[in-house]
Amino acid sequence: MRGAFAGLAAGDAAGWPAARHRSSLLAGWSRRLHRELDAFAEEHQVTTLPVPFALNQPVAPLAAGPSDDAEWLAWTALTIREDRAEAFGRLAGRDDVRARISVWAALDNLAAGKRPPASGHDNPHHFDDAAAVRAVAFGAAGLDPLEDACVTNAEDGVLGAVAMARAVAALTEGAAMADAVEAALGALPRDTAIGHAAREALTAARAAGSPFAAVPALDAAVLDHVYSYGVAAAQTVPIALALADAAVSSAGRTPGAEEIGAEAFGAGVSAAACLAPVADSAPALTGALLGCAAGHDALPAAWRERVRTLAGCCLPELAGTDLLDIAGRLA
Repeated sequence: MRGAFAGLAAGDAAGWPAARHRSSLLAGWSRRLHRELDAFAEEHQVTTLPVPFALNQPVAPLAAGPSDDAEWLAWTALTIREDRAEAFGRLAGRDDVRARISVWAALDNLAAGKRPPASGHDNPHHFDDAAAVRAVAFGAAGLDPLEDACVTNAEDGVLGAVAMARAVAALTEGAAMADAVEAALGALPRDTAIGHAAREALTAARAAGSPFAAVPALDAAVLDHVYSYGVAAAQTVPIALALADAAVSSAGRTPGAEEIGAEAFGAGVSAAACLAPVADSAPALTGALLGCAAGHDALPAAWRERVRTLAGCCLPELAGTDLLDIAGRLA
């Protein structure tokens, strides 16, 4: 369980959007200037692209570390035994929360008196992976994520959450990665977008032979490059399953979780981070699977320490919270 939490946080930190999320802790003018520099580069055909920066401010928020996915995982673990609609309802009306569009739409629906599943179904981003990220906590605890997922999501968004929870639950119990992937596929009907994409992704990654070699094939088989938000569960969950499977297979070790180490973890998470359009959550979901399989102590020591303290960039009350302490309390 600690491996799943630390693995998700490391993957969250590895993706390029983490610095964007963490920059919310900086002064608003610095983010405005970043947007202006980006517009300048576009207008004047400049290839030197601006990155988040801390001019005359503390640089700590921009250090490599967890961001949105890790904080929502932590919040889920802390509220996991509560009625899910009530837990989310307490967030409605707050102006200091940062979240996926599906979550904001669900909060508006709850505030307007809609209950699940309408809060997740009558939702412009019902298909995103917000619930899939939260499902890591449910899978680690051996609980069903359906009630939670239906608050913010529907269809592929719910199926992705169930698939992630089943895979994490299997790995928590010591199953081999191949068996965990099969457990996830059992939740993804072939005639759904996410079910089709998951099987295509696994075929492509297995043919490629390693996570990094699979990046072009996954780009071609799964990413559509049409939609403006790279958090569709039908893309990120299949990629996580495929890269976790490829990382273990390419290491030549599939029998048991205890044989999956830092090398396989790094290969899978790094490859997910290379898929830029889905780098906001695909590395985190991949890290959760591989971290759960490997166990916390098998992950690189530098990453274990760097990702355990939350920044509060999405849920300010979590600033300074120890993610592994939360995992321990859940256990």
